[in-house]
Amino acid sequence: MTADATETRTVTVYTDYKSPYAYLAKDLAYELERDFAVRLDWLPYDLDLADFMGSARVDAAGRVLEEQRTAHQWRRVRYSYMDCRRQARKRGLVIRGTQKIWDSKIALCGMLFAKRHGDAVLRRYHDIVFERFWRRELDIEDPIVVAEVLAEAGSDTAGFRTYLKEGRNELESICKAAEAIGVFGVPTFVLDGELFWGREHLPDIREMLGAAS
Repeated sequence: MTADATETRTVTVYTDYKSPYAYLAKDLAYELERDFAVRLDWLPYDLDLADFMGSARVDAAGRVLEEQRTAHQWRRVRYSYMDCRRQARKRGLVIRGTQKIWDSKIALCGMLFAKRHGDAVLRRYHDIVFERFWRRELDIEDPIVVAEVLAEAGSDTAGFRTYLKEGRNELESICKAAEAIGVFGVPTFVLDGELFWGREHLPDIREMLGAAS
């Protein structure tokens, strides 16, 4: 036995609402808390999608209105959404391709704000934002909309609008600290100082947690 069976360990999870891969990993991450003496420490990581996937804007019918993508980037984007939708269908989830590169900073600040109100509020906030955003039913760039989701999740939203400036600074600090330890994408899990990028590594994390129980 490498750890006390009663010891609660921490798995840090870096996530971003504009990543379909992060959405697909969310519920699987929850299962770690169900199955092991572990606490998930959710942290935001603001992806720069345009940096590696280019940018584009399409209309509701999928017609390209403007683009800054190479043919290679388009192939990668189309495959990524096709694969995510395929995996989502297996679990009854809906993932609709986005019509632009979204700025998720306000929603990620909302995540930090929800975190201050307890795990139950944070989990509910996660669930609402991920599900509605990927159904194209939620504007994650609108602070009023994000505040409404916070309230629905059970958070006291007094002070949220004034928190946003502080929240942006906090978000930037978290992202810089994440990059300092090697984080570059989401979902990224950190256990005992070891990084795992992608939900496909959750079996490795489960094995590590099981070996310590």
